[in-house]
Amino acid sequence: MELLIEKAGNYFSQGGWIMFPIAAVSIAMWALIIERFRALGAKTVGDISIHEAIDCIRSCGSVKPGSEGLRAQLVSSFAAERSGDPRLDREILGHCAMRQRQSLSRHLTIIAVMAGIAPLLGLLGTVLGMIETFDVIALFGTGNAKAMAGGISVALITTQTGLLVAIPGLFLSGVLSRRARHLGVRLDEVASILGRVVLHDDAVVKVTGRKQAVPVTTNLKAAY
Repeated sequence: MELLIEKAGNYFSQGGWIMFPIAAVSIAMWALIIERFRALGAKTVGDISIHEAIDCIRSCGSVKPGSEGLRAQLVSSFAAERSGDPRLDREILGHCAMRQRQSLSRHLTIIAVMAGIAPLLGLLGTVLGMIETFDVIALFGTGNAKAMAGGISVALITTQTGLLVAIPGLFLSGVLSRRARHLGVRLDEVASILGRVVLHDDAVVKVTGRKQAVPVTTNLKAAY
């Protein structure tokens, strides 16, 4: 273990000062990636079904304790702001869905930007390393290979490190973006169904004086 730490320290020192901003970008990017995987994963774990969401909307009740999924959060936020007027409630439901949709894509742009910055920092290290190498050549000529090796090490190590940070960052940024889009589509479907429930129940009450089940023709399997 000590040998591994020593090798990592030597590798880091050979890259020069540019390794510090690359390391900072890498740590921040991975922290956001882990946070996004946990946040988006929580949207599908312990969620209520679409039928339970419809029952909560009709009964003006709250979701069961421990439910923190996509539908549960939408119903909870809507229940806290519900006005009692069906048309206004449908607008409120749309605003609740919009806020939740924005939370799905939080930090994704920052992750993509950091993944793009890392190779640019590596390229900056390459330029600095080549400048150092040419300075050595100007002073000692090409006969001092040991003096030239320092600048070449900076050029190669920073480029390698920048790419090692950027490649998984760009890949995972794409994975997170696709997952967020998929959850956004599901959220829109749920909000559309619940909005129809709100309006339909009000129309039924006005005509018959009592609530009836809404004939949801949309394929509910898509909302699961």
